[in-house]
Amino acid sequence: MNFPVIDPVATGSRIDALRRDRGFSVADLKDYFGLSTTNAIYKWIHGYALPSIDNFLALSVLFGVSINDMIAYRD
Repeated sequence: MNFPVIDPVATGSRIDALRRDRGFSVADLKDYFGLSTTNAIYKWIHGYALPSIDNFLALSVLFGVSINDMIAYRD
């Protein structure tokens, strides 16, 4: 049995697809999280970084999906 790991690029693509499907701009997410720039959001959607677990929870509530629906993993 292999140990599963999060695929940051695929997870970022899922977050970006959900954002677009729900009609949110990157600036909307920046404002939702109270950030001063969009840098963190772009890092998430391009797979350079992952949201914290608190931010995953906030995204799941905003998008109306479970955290598992946003996370892509490989084993």
